[in-house]
Amino acid sequence: MSTPPLRPPRPPRTAPRPKARGRPRRAPRPEPHREDGRVRYDLYAAGAACALFALAALVGWSAYDPRETLRVSWPPLLARWLPHAGPGTPAALALAAATVVYGPVLARRLRWRPLLALSWAAALAWTWSLALVDGWQRGAAGQLTSEHEYLRSVGEVHGLGEFLGTFTDRILLQSPGNWPAHVAGHPPGAVLTFAGLDRIGLAGGGWAAAWCVTTGTSAVVAVLVALRALGAERAARRAAPFLVLAPAAVWVGVSADGYFAAVAAWGLALLALSATGAVRAPRAAALGAGLLLGWALYLSYGLVLLAPLAAAVLVAARTARPVPYALPGLAPWAVAFTAGGFWWYEGYTTLVERYHQGAGGVRPYAYYVWANLAAQVAVVGPATAAGLRRAAARWRGGAARVAGAGALAVLAAGALCAVLAADLSGMSKAETERIWLPFTLWLLPAAALLPARHHRRWLAAQAAVALAVNHLLITGW
Repeated sequence: MSTPPLRPPRPPRTAPRPKARGRPRRAPRPEPHREDGRVRYDLYAAGAACALFALAALVGWSAYDPRETLRVSWPPLLARWLPHAGPGTPAALALAAATVVYGPVLARRLRWRPLLALSWAAALAWTWSLALVDGWQRGAAGQLTSEHEYLRSVGEVHGLGEFLGTFTDRILLQSPGNWPAHVAGHPPGAVLTFAGLDRIGLAGGGWAAAWCVTTGTSAVVAVLVALRALGAERAARRAAPFLVLAPAAVWVGVSADGYFAAVAAWGLALLALSATGAVRAPRAAALGAGLLLGWALYLSYGLVLLAPLAAAVLVAARTARPVPYALPGLAPWAVAFTAGGFWWYEGYTTLVERYHQGAGGVRPYAYYVWANLAAQVAVVGPATAAGLRRAAARWRGGAARVAGAGALAVLAAGALCAVLAADLSGMSKAETERIWLPFTLWLLPAAALLPARHHRRWLAAQAAVALAVNHLLITGW
């Protein structure tokens, strides 16, 4: 009996692979030539910003008398030409190189809290190194002790009631014992801050400088916290090195406006945390936001223009829930200062008269209404100009692929609204490099929208602007 032939074994049946359902689809990678086109437009935007700055300088020198008409020595900046180096030069160069090389990598890999701590420490070191390029006395300790500054009036704060009750009476130039320019140009909260430091034993220009730089650089952390709360942690990480290495650090160290910018930034950060419920007590955070933003109104009259930025935070969070809890935070300051004898609106209207008695009445609006914007190129740098182009085109191009691009664009729009309102008001003619720090700070994260592979180049450009300004010019205030 013969055996049947063996059949080859059948291959095992394989079940058909189930179709992926609900799996997120990757965004299509941009074609190389299209991305190259976008990069080219970034360079065009940066170049246009630099050209605007150059035009403002050219027109300022050729069409006006800078010292007598524009009341600045190196238009469009309040500065004078003096190439120099100083003790901070080696540290500034080393910090710039380290941030360019390692900043993007560390921002991507570090855990969140260590990243915040490192960002503040790096911003602090960068700002101090730039300030010390001018030396300790000229770059730091002497900045807030000049004839126009707050420390000249600290000794005149004998009693709070007397100080507040007579504050407005001494704003105008013809008033007996009129205030120095910066004291007259701000509500009493600014000089009260430095008087408070004096009373607790931190007297003098050195301590005042340390206060302004330490608080001012903390604004970097506030912006990162706000971005993360608004769902833009990835964008915040990409923006961190740009916030650290911002040319704006030249004016944060040392001016009181850096301190004002930090108060405003932390108020907006708390508002973002409250709006998104990113904290355990969102109502308390909203109240804290109101307190800080209310205090900002008594540091600088111009900070009433934080309203567009606060609105931008709420729009980005898609809620107005914090408003009923934030508004009561404004009340204690209004009640306290008014009861003490200082009425905010009266102080502001009196300041308008004083402003036109001095340089504000001489400086031409027709020049500064656009040269103010040109001056911001030295503050925010070319990377921000390119990033703002990406933010404007985010619905059409590469910016849409960066997580959090929407929040970045909304915040940048709020900051631009504040800047334009300040500019058109005519109450900011020159010196806007420092005056607008609370607004321009929120433009800096737009650089996060630039392609990551080019970040080091853009960071190098930012550092070059800051180093050039600080080594070629002596900036005012």
